[in-house]
Amino acid sequence: MSIFEFYVKSSEKERIDIFLSKKIKMFSRSFLSKIIEKNKVSVERNNILRIAKKNHIVELGEKIKIEIDENFCEHHEEYVVPQDISIEIVYEDRDLMVVNKPKGMTVHPAPGNYDGTLVNSLVFHRKNELSNLNGIIRPGIVHRIDKDTSGLLLVAKNNFSHRLLADQIKNHSLKREYEAIVIGNLKSGFGTIDAPIGRHPKDRKKMTVTERNSRCAVTHYEVLRNFKGFSHIKLVLETGRTHQIRVHMAHIGHHVLGDRVYGNGKKFQFLKSQCLHARTIGFVHPFTNKYLEFSSDSPDYFAKTLKKLINNYNCL
Repeated sequence: MSIFEFYVKSSEKERIDIFLSKKIKMFSRSFLSKIIEKNKVSVERNNILRIAKKNHIVELGEKIKIEIDENFCEHHEEYVVPQDISIEIVYEDRDLMVVNKPKGMTVHPAPGNYDGTLVNSLVFHRKNELSNLNGIIRPGIVHRIDKDTSGLLLVAKNNFSHRLLADQIKNHSLKREYEAIVIGNLKSGFGTIDAPIGRHPKDRKKMTVTERNSRCAVTHYEVLRNFKGFSHIKLVLETGRTHQIRVHMAHIGHHVLGDRVYGNGKKFQFLKSQCLHARTIGFVHPFTNKYLEFSSDSPDYFAKTLKKLINNYNCL
């Protein structure tokens, strides 16, 4: 069950199906009308809650709640808007894909970001070839990387493959290797950060190292090259918590360059996102049982930043 809630903040009155189609762009207006007809949309105003009708005109101050059942969605093909967005496919067979996600692209639709995602593209190009274990808005998605992180991502094309790939993530046998540029020079050329991660107590959009309501998180790092005030490093994930690398590097005082959330954002203002790239992914194929490994070159913005460091910040 997916639940969305919205407040009407405009005095402009319009039909509720039109209002919702503007708010939830991954669903078509006709599909949302079907949800309304199923009595799955409620309207709250002045502490009075009632089921919405399709001809309801929304008014300023109302709270709109919509419940979308995944079983209902399975019989309607309109729930994620297919978009003809090109994606780089590094590898593909009948069971899975490895795609190279560019920075700036969100993996799947979420509140405030309903289109232009990798899933919108996957639904367009591989409409009926994706696993459905992760629900209606994450077809085929086995794991995620941040919007502003570039690099390799696994996509499952059937539920059997999805389960076995997810098991490899769970038992830490799936290889995920990143590269990053971080602020400062690390004391050791190699190291492990073993620090649990949970929600930030004051900012729910952020994660933090904490013992409270947290999960184990382990990141291994290796310094590839030191510069004056910066380091180019390789990172290997043992676990895969939300924002793990960014949180761990900030925790030890070496935040990822360009990270506006966990860093200070004071240096290299030309960067629009963090210098973090998912370079390598390795796994055992769920059907052939053969180990496969794929790598992706650093994107242009990353390479240009490295060149700037080489030219202006003297290798140590």
